[in-house]
Amino acid sequence: MMVSFFDQFASPLHLGIPLIAIAITLPWVLYPTPSSRWINNRLITVQGWLINRFTNQLMLPLNMGGHKWALLLVSLMVFLITINMLGLLPYTFTPTTQLSLNMGFAVPLWLATVIIGMRNQPTVALGHLLPEGTPIPLIPVLIIIETISLFIRPLALGVRLTANLTAGHLLIQLIATAVFVLLPMMPTVAILTATVLFLLTLLEVAVA
Repeated sequence: MMVSFFDQFASPLHLGIPLIAIAITLPWVLYPTPSSRWINNRLITVQGWLINRFTNQLMLPLNMGGHKWALLLVSLMVFLITINMLGLLPYTFTPTTQLSLNMGFAVPLWLATVIIGMRNQPTVALGHLLPEGTPIPLIPVLIIIETISLFIRPLALGVRLTANLTAGHLLIQLIATAVFVLLPMMPTVAILTATVLFLLTLLEVAVA
């Protein structure tokens, strides 16, 4: 029985119950929790070192006031990297191919940055709506355009991320299917196609 290539993007069901909540929370189980001992094992030590280095690199361009967001931003990045990498494995489900999940992350974080920017630096935040040196007749039009661009930003970025992940996973499945079909008939072509599949997988790891 042939199934649709897009079935891999549907949320898995068990007894009619969507399992997307399990797919979202399961990656956190894979990370070992630090113990209360003075000396940790090697795995926890390497994990702590990697997260510290990742946090330092992520907070490097921000001033000291932005460092209070380190826990939220690092947790979000580690979560997204984990579920995207797990989604590249066979017989898995990638929650970030769902537009609802991406928009659920995008809208609150975008709204928080806009509100905090308006509260802390209203002049600078409003100044982004009007480029410097704009002719006077174009000022109302540009303010309207920049305002629409500001409000449509989370939707555009959420749709783009969803499309990138969906297209990558679909292309991997299509090329993998072609390799299995061509292997008994044209082994040489199948090997060349498998090479393309390997390179595409490396690209998808970078995208993830």
